[in-house]
Amino acid sequence: MNKAHLKKSLLRIAERDTEFKHALNIYGYPQPRIQPAGFETFVVTIVNQQLSTKAASTVMQRVRDLLVDVTPSNVLARRKATLRKAGLSERKADYIQGLAKSIKNGQFDPDTLDSLDDTSAVNAITNLHGFGEWSAEIYLMFSLGRKDIFPANDLALQAALQSLKKLDTRPTPKVARALVEHWAPWRSAGSLFLWHYYNAEKSSR
Repeated sequence: MNKAHLKKSLLRIAERDTEFKHALNIYGYPQPRIQPAGFETFVVTIVNQQLSTKAASTVMQRVRDLLVDVTPSNVLARRKATLRKAGLSERKADYIQGLAKSIKNGQFDPDTLDSLDDTSAVNAITNLHGFGEWSAEIYLMFSLGRKDIFPANDLALQAALQSLKKLDTRPTPKVARALVEHWAPWRSAGSLFLWHYYNAEKSSR
């Protein structure tokens, strides 16, 4: 999603949502987020789990240094103990090796995801060990450029909606989805704004 499309989508949402329009006028537009599609981004997703941005970046750089090219073949050419020396936990090393094996044996092909609808693409990703619905939705948003994704399990998005809609409690994923249903078909842009809004609110406290 480029900058022009993002802005256009946010303005469309603002036409339908008064609170959103007010927040957009105050906090402005977020920057687009684009990640390359493919194996390396899936590895980055695994590395990022339960780590700070700084720590995850350090570990991922060690993985890149170790593998040179982050490919399934290069992962499978290393023993799990070698991968762990890069800073990966045993579980994350298992997930990455499992992903590489799934691709090598033809059970999973990242290149085919672009031809699937949103639900089918999410299901294909969540069938992999180590990937939940949130990880799949993030991949669809930022690597496949899908325009109408809302990762309702994201705690920051829930907190942002609580503030935006002046709710007494943080909405559940089900409630959060209902609150933004009228944002369709631009919910990816709306999600990006909510993260932007959440960070701005947090830094102003």
